[in-house]
Amino acid sequence: MAAHQEKKTEERKRKSTHNDTRTQWGRAWEVDWFSLASILFLLMFAPLIVYYFIMSCDQYQCSLTDPVIDLLTGNKHLSDIWNKTPTLSYRAAGIYTLWVTFQVVLYMFIPDFCHKFLPGYVGGVQEGAVTPAGVVNKYQINGLQAWIITHVLWFANAYYFHWFSPTIIFDNWIPLLWCANILGYVVSTFAMIKGYFFPTNAKDCKFTGNFFYDYMMGIEFNPRIGKWFDFKLFFNGRPGIVAWTLINLSYAAKQQELYGQVTNSMILVNVLQGIYVLDFFWNEAWYLKTIDICHDHFGWYLGWGDCVWLPYLYTLQGLYLVYHPVQLCTANAVGILILGLIGYYIFRMTNHQKDLFRRTNGNCKIWGKKPEYIECSYMSVDGTKFYSKLMTSGFWGWARHFNYTGDLMGSLAYCLACGFEHILPYFYIIYMTILLTHRCLRDEHRCLSKYGKDWKRYTAAVPYRLLPGIF
Repeated sequence: MAAHQEKKTEERKRKSTHNDTRTQWGRAWEVDWFSLASILFLLMFAPLIVYYFIMSCDQYQCSLTDPVIDLLTGNKHLSDIWNKTPTLSYRAAGIYTLWVTFQVVLYMFIPDFCHKFLPGYVGGVQEGAVTPAGVVNKYQINGLQAWIITHVLWFANAYYFHWFSPTIIFDNWIPLLWCANILGYVVSTFAMIKGYFFPTNAKDCKFTGNFFYDYMMGIEFNPRIGKWFDFKLFFNGRPGIVAWTLINLSYAAKQQELYGQVTNSMILVNVLQGIYVLDFFWNEAWYLKTIDICHDHFGWYLGWGDCVWLPYLYTLQGLYLVYHPVQLCTANAVGILILGLIGYYIFRMTNHQKDLFRRTNGNCKIWGKKPEYIECSYMSVDGTKFYSKLMTSGFWGWARHFNYTGDLMGSLAYCLACGFEHILPYFYIIYMTILLTHRCLRDEHRCLSKYGKDWKRYTAAVPYRLLPGIF
């Protein structure tokens, strides 16, 4: 009888949690004027921002001000800049099509084997978080394997087969931009059509009635084709993040071709960003529980962003160093390396502490002692009361989002490797600061709505968001 009652209680908890998360998770049901204005701005100007950055490097040696000055003074017209921009080519289209197809094959048809011989790595078939409609999707986690296979073939070609030049990505960078844009818009448009006419799960769709908002933020929560092809997991990791390290390697090869050497700054960028990429794939199963998978719907924001914004703007440091090679003194190089490694350590250990605390329900040790926490309660929509724990120990006692602090330290290290001659390589730290600060505020607004006065107790115990003593 007791077991039966416990089962009923657990079922009621599961159902009410689904109802509760349906009101809290994902994007909005209704669109306010500020959100709509922001959406329209991004739809109109985000592609132009990417083009402007890449064009500035190609035609103005990475100066962000010279194109504007030329246009304002009449030295050049928009048509002059556009006419000098490389166009879409059959070669670039072939390269990009082959690249995406190859990543689809690695994702869909080669089951993960890395988890069988790498201790501590979680791969293979894994379950994601519960969706608002109560669905638990299964995922084929094989991103690390795809990354390894891709890079083994890359180096095999560079040093043995010589099928193509290692500079192939740089040499076709702008024509490939048009290919990436085409894929981004095709995928986003297809996802919207799919959400209307043949969604994977109709109960996990959201319609606001506003075309632009639905196109941007997505309708389907987890659009899929067949059993395994998940749009969110594929497009975020492959082809975008797998390509990140290949792009940097192509930049390094171009430096070697142009100047006869690869500078220590280029090596730093390759190493530090390579660590970040490998961390993502090593923890790909953990990524299933992050805000991208658990809250965001799949629309232009993710589809176009993963195809274009991520590979083109997250790699600006390496691109800049092709045009402006920087050889750092030993002290500066070591300092930047230490900053990047400390940032990575904080990022990884902060997330590890939170994951350990959640998995053990607080029955663990953080920094050698039992963790401290605040017991919080919240009500589901059916009036059932539930309890949760918010940790105030370890890094989480220093700041409420100290994992973001580590991420920003690493981002700053990438930028510092480029020196101080131009602002372009510092776009990444500026963008990440805005992005993560906005994410802090968005997360905390959701938590305040959920926990109420208990959240205020938590913020009193941990008063800072990112920087202890400052913010």
